[in-house]
Amino acid sequence: MNIIKAVTKRGLELKGAIYGDSSNDTVLIMMTGISSNVFQNDLLDATGKLLSKNRITTIIGHASDSFSCFSYTDHSTGRPRFTGTFEADFDVVYEDVETWVLKAKEMGFKRIILGGHSLGSNKIINYLGNTKDDYIDYYIVSAPIDIMHWKTVMPNVDECYSLAQTWVENGRGNDILPMLFGGFSPMTANTVLGFFNAENLKNCPVLSGEGETNSLYNIKPNGTFIIGSKDSVTGDSPKSFIEQLNKWTKHPNNNQVIEIEGASHIFFGKQDIYAQTILDIIQNHYMKNKEVNYA
Repeated sequence: MNIIKAVTKRGLELKGAIYGDSSNDTVLIMMTGISSNVFQNDLLDATGKLLSKNRITTIIGHASDSFSCFSYTDHSTGRPRFTGTFEADFDVVYEDVETWVLKAKEMGFKRIILGGHSLGSNKIINYLGNTKDDYIDYYIVSAPIDIMHWKTVMPNVDECYSLAQTWVENGRGNDILPMLFGGFSPMTANTVLGFFNAENLKNCPVLSGEGETNSLYNIKPNGTFIIGSKDSVTGDSPKSFIEQLNKWTKHPNNNQVIEIEGASHIFFGKQDIYAQTILDIIQNHYMKNKEVNYA
């Protein structure tokens, strides 16, 4: 793994990770989820390593400043933990994804596959459904979230939201809340409010019905949807959740849906299976069916 940098149109330098190099024809760009980066999300590292061994380059596309690590003490264990973004601007998600796509084009890759995990999947749906460019040959959506349903199943979200509103009103928007947002991440008050106001990422409204599906319908290339059978944020039937997203695309029969048995939302303990699944998709489905990538 090496560090790779790309500059957004607004002038912010994004830092990502690259496995492999531009001597390979194909690159997978993987956009990370909220508070997620290559240092603390094992499935990203496992995927990058496996694909690079098979001559497929992987770029881990961190948005905003999710490359940076933030250390805090987990009082349940007494040990330090690390997370990625605790301060993010969701209004510029499209530009962040586009930045990594343009970086891959600049590096000369012949085939660009765009992938995402968790909120990273919502990010790429937003990009794919709104871009006028045809740079992406294939996409891989894994463990996307219905934001407005997500808030009903995660701990302390309402408490965080209420406190964030108060802090922002009192000029403390840049301060980090004293509790972990959703029970898993430190986050500034501004970021908490931004998450729930991110209309551009409410593109998987399977359970809540709050959001839009035009982005899914407008996606041009074919792709694959992946879900874990024990994904706890997708309702009683994770497979039905992911199948519905595919049904909202323009040509669902040209896509594939994969359920990884026993896998959670973050594919904990099954990151190697996740990585192998990504490799199989690229080698056995995408590369053997390039002629039907666009419908």
